[in-house]
Amino acid sequence: MKIFKIFTASLIALVISTCAFGQTTTKENVKGPKTDTFKVNGECGMCKTRIEKGLKMDGIAKAEWDQKSKMAVVTYDPSKITVDEMKKKVASLGHDTDNYKSPDDVYSKLPDCCHYDRTKL
Repeated sequence: MKIFKIFTASLIALVISTCAFGQTTTKENVKGPKTDTFKVNGECGMCKTRIEKGLKMDGIAKAEWDQKSKMAVVTYDPSKITVDEMKKKVASLGHDTDNYKSPDDVYSKLPDCCHYDRTKL
């Protein structure tokens, strides 16, 4: 009976330690820099400047937006920032992404050359 109690106590301790220390957030699971690509709507060189400047955030090592393909390529530290946070930031600047639509009032304040077709979204 004594062995059974020791075994049960050990098993409970193992389960508790696994639950308490074994879980990490998504940001902590990936080590080192990572590069991801996502769609960002825009039209011109001013858009390129705005998008790339907006992505100069803590945790982002490099961000480039291609006017022709409408794709942003971002190298970042996933322990500091997520792609979702990047997309929200870009949308807040007036550029829709695949997950986030820019507020209408922000989009309407962009220069005319920066207006893209929002009906396709």
